[in-house]
Amino acid sequence: MNVLVKIIFSICIIITAGCGSEQSHKVLRVGHTLETKHAVHKALVTMAEKLNSYSNGELTMKIYPNGQLGSEREMVELLQIGSLAMTKVSAAALESFVVDMKVFSIPYIFRSRDHRWQVLQSDIGEDILLSLEPAHLMGLGYFDAGSRSFYTCNQMIRSPKDLVSKKIRVMNSQTAVKMVASFGGAATPISWGELYAAMQQGVVEGAENNPPTYYSSRHYEICPYFSLSEHTSVPDVIVASKHVMDSLTEQQRKWLKLAMNDAVTLQKSLWETAESKALSDVINAGVEVYYPDKQPFIDAILPLHATFDNTLVGDYLMRISAKDKASEAELSKTELRNSNRLGETNE
Repeated sequence: MNVLVKIIFSICIIITAGCGSEQSHKVLRVGHTLETKHAVHKALVTMAEKLNSYSNGELTMKIYPNGQLGSEREMVELLQIGSLAMTKVSAAALESFVVDMKVFSIPYIFRSRDHRWQVLQSDIGEDILLSLEPAHLMGLGYFDAGSRSFYTCNQMIRSPKDLVSKKIRVMNSQTAVKMVASFGGAATPISWGELYAAMQQGVVEGAENNPPTYYSSRHYEICPYFSLSEHTSVPDVIVASKHVMDSLTEQQRKWLKLAMNDAVTLQKSLWETAESKALSDVINAGVEVYYPDKQPFIDAILPLHATFDNTLVGDYLMRISAKDKASEAELSKTELRNSNRLGETNE
């Protein structure tokens, strides 16, 4: 990003505290790093349309895609000083701002997609969003970013033993490094922009990411073995500037919440479609896709989970696990009630 453009933008936005006023309405400026075809951008466009409709034009959004305003971290820092209203950021990128977000980078904390959304849309997910406030941020909601799985260049990963001694690219995250180490692999943090060449040159033997990113990055051209281990499910978070949100009226915040809910519903649907299409496309391109038994991976990661015992993150892990057990118990009760009704009908 051009440094001068960024400085000029920041000065202009600081003057208006992240909002632009044009006579009778406010404009919330929203930045993100993704292209306009991405599910996140499409959902934010819908959010802007809904917000305009709910507020009858009193509160609107102006979206800056493609990293026009900087990296995810840079935009979070703009939020903190009120120079930007909102952004989309990976929960992993928020770990350095609040420790609570670290829980999402821990492998196998969710048993299914349904369990994940039960957690995100419960008091657990809300508490994690609220933890952002001391950092002058406000979490508005979660977007789906799918689950990360392993893809490799020369051999399919069917179980943890296939990762032993393999050099696997991970994000610059200590949790990700410890995860690969738990499987016996050699975690190698490499910047995203350098990864394609690193795989070509054999610097690493594989990496891990979600299906749409695996496809759009064209990494399948070099690493055609995709094992859907689905080890982590790190959501995206729509984060707002607390300074800007505090400047809105209660009614304006209600409109924003309604629009946010609409965007979440749409983005979940768009993501599932994108994920399904990406898997179909890589298979058509000759990729071998494998669905491993996840239990050996889960067993291998349990010692890593134990390192969080008696910590704030450990408390979240227990609550998340309990949410899954509560759901299973409720499902069993429902099945029993349905069975009893069926018996009464048959009688």
